[in-house]
Parts: sequence; C-alpha cells; structure tokens
Amino acid sequence: MSDLFKLNKDARGVATLSMNRPEVHNAFNDEMIQALTQAFRELSQDESVRVVVLEGEGKSFCAGADLNWMKKMKDYSEQENYDDSVALSQLFYTIDTCSKPVVAKIHGAAIGGGVGLVSVCDYVVASENTKFGLTEVKLGLLPAVISPFVIAKIGESYARALFLSGERFDEKKALQLGLIHKISLERHFTQDVEKVVDRMIAAAPLAQSKAKELIREVVSRRSQNYTEVESYTCKLISGLRTGPEGQEGMSALLEKRTPNWIQQG
Repeated sequence: MSDLFKLNKDARGVATLSMNRPEVHNAFNDEMIQALTQAFRELSQDESVRVVVLEGEGKSFCAGADLNWMKKMKDYSEQENYDDSVALSQLFYTIDTCSKPVVAKIHGAAIGGGVGLVSVCDYVVASENTKFGLTEVKLGLLPAVISPFVIAKIGESYARALFLSGERFDEKKALQLGLIHKISLERHFTQDVEKVVDRMIAAAPLAQSKAKELIREVVSRRSQNYTEVESYTCKLISGLRTGPEGQEGMSALLEKRTPNWIQQG
C-alpha cells in the first residue's frame, strides 16, 4: 500500500482513507493522484466495503496542487499538461462514480483541487473554522478539471461568483452553497461523521450503488457526454498553463511575488 495515504477497514465494512502528506497539507502531486485513483478503484470493487470515509492527516484536508508539482508543470509542454490534467480528471471521476457511499471529513482547509475532492463526495461534514477557496484565477489559471463536479454541486450562479473572484470562504458559506452538508463543532466532529456513516450502513448497498447510478444517468441525459467535457476542460487548462498568464501566475507564486496583472500602489 502507498505511504501517500493510510487505509483502515473495520468490521462494519467502513474503509477510512486518510491522505498522508501532512507536511504539505495533503497537496496533490502526480504520485498521490495515481495512488488515490487506484485506491478508489479497488475500494469500489471490494464487496466487503460498505462506506468510504475520505479525510486528511495533519492540519488540513487538502490544499490543492503541490508547489513542487506546479514547478514541474510550469515547464511541461501543452501535451504533457493535457496528459497530466487527464490523470487528475480521472481521479475525480473515479471517486464520483465509486459504487460505495463516500463520506468526506473536512477540516482546516480545502483549496482548489481540495474543493474538487469535496465536490465528488456523497456526504460532506466540515469542522468549524474550515476554509475553502477556488483561487486559480489569481494564478492566471482556472479550476477547469474540477469544474464539471464543482458546478454540479454548487450550480452555475455560485460558480460564476467564485471562479471569477477566486475568493476564499468559510464553512458557513460552503453550507449555503451546497458544497458541504453539515458543519460540526470540533468536539463533536468524529461523532457527527460516525452518525452519517451509521445512516449509510443502514441502507441497502445495491440500492445505494444504483441510486448513484440513477443520479448520474438522469443528469447525463441533460448534458454532454463526460468524455467531451473532459477533453474540453483538459485542453483549456493545458493551454492556460503554457500561456503567458499561467506562466506568470505560477512564477509569481513560486517566487513569492505579486503577479504582473496586479497594479502596485
């Protein structure tokens, strides 16, 4: 098993998957993306698993992209960026289509791709004082790969407000948006997640799997085929990453300076 996450299965069939890069707030890199994708594929097919709980070790749930990974991506070709984006897209799609209920236990911060993870979970409990953000535009980028899942969760109106501003927001706003389902006081956090897990276990597993399938089918019949959406979003972000604004935004972040589109007073 990868050391990028911890996996514990109990006698009830509850599999708790803990992202295990606390030193970087569980930020993504290519190894972590691959490891999580494979883990969720296996959990989805494991008949002994009833519910998956996704959480993060350390101070934060997930801070988005790892800086060292971004440093490598800055020098990728457009095709390399596209391939990299497809791998990330497949992680979100794999969790989104997992046959088991996926319960998210969110604390600290969920930024960028971390919001993508929140969006593909079936029930989300967030601890008080959790921070969220879709901050990609501040780097000259977009939350393109996660956009199908985030928009499905919060709707077009809030997507416009947050994608364009890059603002950060708290757990109360996340509840208002429909991004999360419950805010938990710190002292009740684990207990509140357990209550959700108990409710999931009490339901029929095949019916749960079919319910998720039903929702996807109903939505897909009103929208484009996912492969078309994936191709569009991955081409969009790979072009932006290699373009002047994306390069400047990532350089500014890595060099800890203000990007050139912000006027200096």
